[in-house]
Amino acid sequence: MENVSDPRQHINEEPRDDLKDVIVGFGGMLGFMVVVFAAAVIVKFFIS
Repeated sequence: MENVSDPRQHINEEPRDDLKDVIVGFGGMLGFMVVVFAAAVIVKFFIS
């Protein structure tokens, strides 16, 4: 293993679908922010 920067030599690397990872991450963050926004609106409604 002379060339340590060659990704073909890294046997622990698993093939990932980067586009799917980005879509899932974006959707998860969007869902989390919708929940936070809804909670903030409900708290403001109860306060006022």
